[in-house]
Amino acid sequence: MTTGDAISLFLEDEAATLRLGEDLALALKAGDCLALSGDLGAGKSSLARAILRAIADDEELEVPSPTFTLVQSYDLRIPVSHFDLYRLGDPAELMELGFDEALQNGICLVEWPEMAESELPAERIALTLEHEGNGRRATIRATGAQNSRIRRVLSIRDFLDDAGHPEARRRFLTGDASLRAYEAIYPKAENQRVILMDWPPLAEGPPVLDGKPYPKVAHLAENAYPFVAIADVLRKDGFAAPEIYKVDYNKGILLIEDLGSDGVLDARGQPIVERYRESVACLAKLHALKFAQDIPVGKAHVHHIPDFDRTAMKMEVRLVLDWHLPWKRQGVPATEEERADYLAIWDRLIDELASAENNLLLRDFHSPNIIWRPQATGIQRIGLIDFQDAMIGPTAYDLASIVQDARVTIEPDLFQQLMADYLTLRHAQGGFDETGFMKAWAIMSAQRNCKLAGLWVRLLQRDGKPGYLKHMPRTLAYLNVALEHETLAPLRDWCARAGIGQSES
Repeated sequence: MTTGDAISLFLEDEAATLRLGEDLALALKAGDCLALSGDLGAGKSSLARAILRAIADDEELEVPSPTFTLVQSYDLRIPVSHFDLYRLGDPAELMELGFDEALQNGICLVEWPEMAESELPAERIALTLEHEGNGRRATIRATGAQNSRIRRVLSIRDFLDDAGHPEARRRFLTGDASLRAYEAIYPKAENQRVILMDWPPLAEGPPVLDGKPYPKVAHLAENAYPFVAIADVLRKDGFAAPEIYKVDYNKGILLIEDLGSDGVLDARGQPIVERYRESVACLAKLHALKFAQDIPVGKAHVHHIPDFDRTAMKMEVRLVLDWHLPWKRQGVPATEEERADYLAIWDRLIDELASAENNLLLRDFHSPNIIWRPQATGIQRIGLIDFQDAMIGPTAYDLASIVQDARVTIEPDLFQQLMADYLTLRHAQGGFDETGFMKAWAIMSAQRNCKLAGLWVRLLQRDGKPGYLKHMPRTLAYLNVALEHETLAPLRDWCARAGIGQSES
């Protein structure tokens, strides 16, 4: 139950307290201070222990009380410092314990916050535990994004209750460059985990073209309908896409099949040749089929798979102009002449795609989105995820995305092997125009890598995600490969004049 900014929860037993700890572990982020108040024996330490064990994903994690040491630190997925201020002599001593540094780098759990009220951040999460009957009453007060995050994880807990998993164990699984995050769900009565996709509604964002925000122009999925639609179609055609167990379209919460946890990279993060070759074989099979563009979802919705049209393609390659060049030039934007020349080149390249093979393209068919399923056979060995942005467009785009994997370097020998595998399989299907396909491949490779060269910078500067910048040298090297095709000579010359090339760091 929630009232105003306060969130009030009745915890009927110790298990309910531990589940709240699991939920809060999914809501907390670096920079959060969770102040735990309550009398002796109210459950503060139990709650803190549950949070720590959930973040560590270790139910046996030793969590000693910091009553005497005052602080205990944990190097986890997010660093956590557990403070107990009951014996604090003076509020000013909190800074001597390294509180500011701990908060800057991670999460601070603070028991007995009353002992240093003046030294704690104003924007903190205040949680009070009180005895109530045979259970406890938890009252949580937070504002802004912190409040929204807590309400979101509690809403997901309600969703799991409705799905028949009221006592399920929840663990963080992964996040991506979008707003989506994923949890591993372990239903109490079942041995096999399932996956929860947390996909909050996408904010409109500022208009970028014709009064439309970037996601609408680039045809990015704004809700769960496309994911469910494409998953259903892929499964019907024999591909390994997750079954959808339950979905709340309004809130953007999905409970889906767990296809496994193996990927296509080895322990060192390097490509496993067999798995990449099987992925390319799966793609060749996909491209040989035809897909309807309108797909019913449930009884009242039809998902229309959007076209990868000129507007979307040009919007994506504009990221080079809007983000990459200013970053490379230390804030100096592209000139009007550069912009006009670049966009005119892309208009001509898109014209060259008029005769290209068009079909369903998954859009991000690369290592983060491929699950290896060794127990299966044929195309079922390749688990497909993250296809909600699928479009109808040049099939060469998906081949470019796997043989030039944005997240890992595909060395020339493997690149040649994968290209040969794909082309051989397509020829075996009959009626395949290799020359036309390779021209489309070069254009789509350049389009994708121009987009990524700008996207990595946007993730850094706009979204505060610097980790993606490490992919920049690889992206530019891939772009240079595409630019070798004779059709891309004008773009190659433009990139040379703009100083965009493999030597960038």
